[in-house]
Amino acid sequence: MKHMGSARKSTRSSGFSTEPKATEPKASAVRFVLCVRNKDYQASLELRKVYRLLRDDVATKHRQVRVIDESGEDYLYPERYFVPIKLPPVAEKAMLGS
Repeated sequence: MKHMGSARKSTRSSGFSTEPKATEPKASAVRFVLCVRNKDYQASLELRKVYRLLRDDVATKHRQVRVIDESGEDYLYPERYFVPIKLPPVAEKAMLGS
């Protein structure tokens, strides 16, 4: 007997989303993260530093995030190394260099 699609699927969220929810304005999308761990990446990531988050849907599926690190280039890191943060508009503008 063939089982139909009644298996329970995981609905666990990673807590990261680079896309705004339908009810949120675009400006509220996660654009920055705070580094809270850097094991094995001490040269690339500084603890307690804010990094710019780049959207990468494939990375998100693998529980990774793409950030611009100390080299000035974007690389993938485990999402557990960061927490998403919302910056005040003036700080966000300064971080984006605009």
